[in-house]
Amino acid sequence: MHRIFIAALRAGIVLAILLGLFGQLVVIPGAAADEVDRFPPYAPFAGPYTTVAIIEVVCVQVGLFAVWMLLTAVERDAIFTPLAFRWVDVIIGSAVVATVLALGVAGHLALAEIPSPGDGMDVEGALAAATAGLGVAAAFAMLMVIMRSLLHKATDLQAEIAEVV
Repeated sequence: MHRIFIAALRAGIVLAILLGLFGQLVVIPGAAADEVDRFPPYAPFAGPYTTVAIIEVVCVQVGLFAVWMLLTAVERDAIFTPLAFRWVDVIIGSAVVATVLALGVAGHLALAEIPSPGDGMDVEGALAAATAGLGVAAAFAMLMVIMRSLLHKATDLQAEIAEVV
């Protein structure tokens, strides 16, 4: 892989991790506080939902770090090694954690009696967003499992070719 392409990917990863950090420290807590100010009955839910949102961002950051490490393996021409499987497993694990958290949020929003101002569209919108997040996280986790199996096949083929040569 070309070094400029790897550098561009790494720059994107750094930017995404920094934006996630900004979201964790400023945006998520600020949005939660604004919602509680706008509608005080949300106060009991602000802490747990803020915590889950921050952990979800951590899951993305962990996955991005694993991609960084996979880029390092590509750069060193060591992508077909057991170390690469470890980093792919980290990506899968973080996607599974994000999926479980999204499932918990969607389930809570669907089953709990959450007060809502006006016609209740706030809770319905949050449920729709949590359900969409659940679908995206689950699909990504399944995609990574498929990619891991493809990496396994490629690693086996490379080992066979190395034996022949």
